[in-house]
Amino acid sequence: MTRELLEAINIQAKREGYFLPVLRAIVFEQLGQNFPAKHLLDILDDHRGGSWGSDQGDGLLPAPSLRSPDIRHGSIDFSQAEVRYYTPTELKKHRLADGDILVIKSNGSLDLVGKSQLYSTADDAPPATASNFVLILRPDRTQVNPTYLDCFLKSPQALVWRVDKQRTTTGLRNLDTNGYLATRIPLPPAKETQKEIVEIIDSIADGMWRENSHFDIRLAERAKQISDMFEKLEVESSRQQSLLTKLKQAILQEAIQGKLTADWRAAHPDVEPASQLLHRIQAEKARLIAAKKLRPEKPLPKITPAEIPFEIPKGWEWCRLGDINMKFMGGEAYQSGSILSSGANQVVRIGNIKPDTLELSKRPAFISDSLAEETSGSRLQPGDILVTMTGTYQKKDYCFTVLLTEEHFADRRLYQNQRVGCFRLHPEIHKPFLIRALKLAPLLDPVFESSTGAANQANISKGALLNILIPLPPLAEQTAIVERVEALMTTCRALEAEIEHARTHAAQLLQAVLKEAFAPASHGK
Repeated sequence: MTRELLEAINIQAKREGYFLPVLRAIVFEQLGQNFPAKHLLDILDDHRGGSWGSDQGDGLLPAPSLRSPDIRHGSIDFSQAEVRYYTPTELKKHRLADGDILVIKSNGSLDLVGKSQLYSTADDAPPATASNFVLILRPDRTQVNPTYLDCFLKSPQALVWRVDKQRTTTGLRNLDTNGYLATRIPLPPAKETQKEIVEIIDSIADGMWRENSHFDIRLAERAKQISDMFEKLEVESSRQQSLLTKLKQAILQEAIQGKLTADWRAAHPDVEPASQLLHRIQAEKARLIAAKKLRPEKPLPKITPAEIPFEIPKGWEWCRLGDINMKFMGGEAYQSGSILSSGANQVVRIGNIKPDTLELSKRPAFISDSLAEETSGSRLQPGDILVTMTGTYQKKDYCFTVLLTEEHFADRRLYQNQRVGCFRLHPEIHKPFLIRALKLAPLLDPVFESSTGAANQANISKGALLNILIPLPPLAEQTAIVERVEALMTTCRALEAEIEHARTHAAQLLQAVLKEAFAPASHGK
């Protein structure tokens, strides 16, 4: 069993659950031990792309043209298929035939590229065509039963090419047709045997266990037991992870509202209030602007009572992020032609930034010394806070922040790419406190609401970031808050480790069943 095959099972499990992918993997692995394999290309009468046809016009004939959204798991949905128009000759050429298999060859979702479905007129399917983003396979019926080929193309083995391709191709969005057609398929010579195997798989999927001479039914039964256990664990893991996420947010809420350090304030009644800290920061900024060491910024709007999301303790102050930030950097638009595969000047891109984590080993990009000198204004330094300024509306996978430390600069210089924002705060702001404040939903919601962009791509502006409201404690209390939050988060991380350990144990059991199925020795049947 290869790592790619296991990854393929995990991809399919996201939409189908674990049992069907595991069952198909076991069946086709054991069939591969008993029957010779042929390349997909060699068992087809034809393969071609679809046609999107034309808008309505004189002499043109209507037909639904199937697209990737119409190709479901186990069926084709005609209800939303768009009707296109063809000449009689075009319709004869592009009309689908019973037993054709449709394969998605281009899609914005990685896990849909290569998804396939049998077109069967037995399902009362209307005469139809397929769009140019769909690959049409016409099986050679003298060699292969279309339902058997359809079943195999839904197996993890049929996805291995994609997993392997994704290791070498960034952002795979199109079918590697040559690689796909080179897929090897175990092929029992008798088409009745092929049909029987599909019927047995369907029966097992419906809970009817049938002894047979083609594969070891006991392995399928064990796979069912462990898959059920694994799925239950996944559900419980997701539930616990959701509770942990809520717990973390509650800890941050208590901390940033000052409730976590109420006893600390009682024990330190004479601490300097945050208003004096803000006054010093404003005076320092004014001095640097007068000395032309700092560029003047557009005045920030006055905070109104309607904006304030919650009450804060006496001695704290509401301010905007721009009030405590000394400099904001927007990043450099480095051209792809200037990017190197190695060097000492690494470019930090959006994909490198995760919540509280900088993944510098992920798709590393570098620039030459001369370009680094030319774009020195985008050079980063320890203490900078980075923020992602682009993502997707639905996922809200942007406004991620990370604090740069000395460790990030070991043996390298870092430069900031476009759509990566950078804050340089006043030295008297405890940066770990601010990082935690920037994870609190009530403070970030206005930023997400201000997002702009086309389709599902969301962009946030410098102005929206600088306008974020910050409940500012005295400097000493900022440090106390971070210490207490970190102690509680350590407990949360221990709980996360327990959840992951349980998932790992279940995954090992699942792999053990697969390993037995994939052993070359024969099994009792």
